[in-house]
Amino acid sequence: MDSPRTAAFVGTVGGAGTTRACLETGAALAAADHDALVLDLDFDTQGLARHVRGDITTDTTALLTDPDTALSDAVHDYALDAPGRLALAPAHAPFGRVAAAKSPDAAQRLRAVLDDALRDFDYVLIDTPPVAANPAVAAVTDADRVALVFPGTPRGTDATARERGRLADVGANADLLVATRTTPDAAPPDADHTLPDLASEPVTGTPDSAGARAAGRLAETVFELDLALEESAGRLDALRRRLP
Repeated sequence: MDSPRTAAFVGTVGGAGTTRACLETGAALAAADHDALVLDLDFDTQGLARHVRGDITTDTTALLTDPDTALSDAVHDYALDAPGRLALAPAHAPFGRVAAAKSPDAAQRLRAVLDDALRDFDYVLIDTPPVAANPAVAAVTDADRVALVFPGTPRGTDATARERGRLADVGANADLLVATRTTPDAAPPDADHTLPDLASEPVTGTPDSAGARAAGRLAETVFELDLALEESAGRLDALRRRLP
């Protein structure tokens, strides 16, 4: 099997930090001289658009509803001091187009969008809402890897169990569990990776903070890479980097 190049980061609850997890992981890839694209399928929250400078005239709903829309028209480079490229394809649309983008026909077009993206980017990270509508189903079935993102709280753990059931219902499974706003010592025992609370930190990609280093380890696991990160303490971290 070829190494994975696409990953669906699935938020198990609202506010899990899925968009930030995608951005941090993409930044870690760019810092290692890879080109990464974050593709927003969370049409209801449209959170990735907040990280785009300037006007958004073409978005991911247009990519899924109009086969003539070029991917390049929906892509915005994220300003990052890195040898690689981090780009964002946000969702930014009125209700009518959001509804159209949730149709089965639109969801079926995701595979073609991913194929287009992989011609220009090394890796694609899909910002995916809970699996309850067609775009999310397409993401978890079309992507090479699925990561469930959940806050490291009892509420997050409960939501993760529910989301695993939904994945099974559509013939998919979670490759790893990512607990946010927590530390390895405080995380639920089934978490494969953790990300600290990053709300007050900028996205940089440089491994000079705990968040950036954690995102780099996450990128290594998701895409089966060696980013030559500095090893942090102990065997527990090495075990956490392994896929289940």
